[in-house]
Amino acid sequence: MIEQIYKNVLKPIFFKMDPEDVHNRMTRLGVLLGKTALGRGLTSGLFYFDHPALHNTVAGIAFKNPVGLAAGFDKNAQLYKILPEIGFGHAELGSITGQPCLGNPRPRLFRLPKEKSILVNYGLYNKGAEAISHRLANVKFKIPIGFSVAKANDPSLGLEEGIQDYRKAYLHMHPLGAYTTINVSCPNTSDGITYQDPHKLDMLLKAIAKEKHLKPVFLKIKSDFTNAELAEVVDIAEKHPWVTGFIISNLRTNRNGLKTSKEQLDHLSARGALSGLPVQEQSNKAISFVSKQTKKTIIGCGGIFTGKDAYDKIKNGASLVQLVTALIYEGPTVISRINRELVDLLQKNGYGRISELIEEVHA
Repeated sequence: MIEQIYKNVLKPIFFKMDPEDVHNRMTRLGVLLGKTALGRGLTSGLFYFDHPALHNTVAGIAFKNPVGLAAGFDKNAQLYKILPEIGFGHAELGSITGQPCLGNPRPRLFRLPKEKSILVNYGLYNKGAEAISHRLANVKFKIPIGFSVAKANDPSLGLEEGIQDYRKAYLHMHPLGAYTTINVSCPNTSDGITYQDPHKLDMLLKAIAKEKHLKPVFLKIKSDFTNAELAEVVDIAEKHPWVTGFIISNLRTNRNGLKTSKEQLDHLSARGALSGLPVQEQSNKAISFVSKQTKKTIIGCGGIFTGKDAYDKIKNGASLVQLVTALIYEGPTVISRINRELVDLLQKNGYGRISELIEEVHA
């Protein structure tokens, strides 16, 4: 019923409005609902689903289910009180940069309904690690919360200055979360520079290696790498035992092979990268390749709309999954639906618990 109300009533209204305006309004609503026990209870009653078959421990962290919110949705870490009530098993907040970051000029979000995708050109908008960490200093989180850290979208920052901005964000956020993600693959910086280039990645990891690693640390990488490039990134990460694993993947930069022509996409925005369904296949292939190269933990991200999509990511080598775009196209009931479908798939395929499937994949 709630899913139909979203799809048939709310979504048509939302899709007539500017995407960023809708996002900001929904964020304010989420913060409001999260402030009171009544708001949290009502939300939980409508959306929450739990099943013991989905409980698992990954990288030493206990998860009620494998479905998490990907970074990029809650940029300023405001929704941590309401996300557990919607049914997320974990959430990754940010990306958060060392210095505050205004992001790219608006408009910077565009819907692509034919693709079940969002064209994203936010450019790492956030209030900065100092302000966000100060606000969250004494918060106890109900589910595992990860913080994604990145370099501020400031072309005046050279290579070394960029590394110091990462370091500042890491030092502020790492003590607060269940895990930290180093986002080395944001495609929407004004200078176009990412830190997944082998030389830059090596320098960045050597700098972060000098800090304390109190929690698991993941690297978020893009999927539209060649296998050789993926192997090079894995080789660099293997030199650092404190790197727990990878999040695969970030947004897709390649605009070819879609129902929407590259010309149409360029007309919307010449810059920006794609989320959702266009990422699904290449993300799965990258997860499968990387899982054969390393024993490090993989979190699968990109194009998850159904339980089968999540199941496929796990079959390819992921231990957890994350999503954002499905929330926009399917509404908040999509989380419990994916988890229910996962339970059905596990039972259908003879698994008592999700941990049995993961152990079999990694045997």
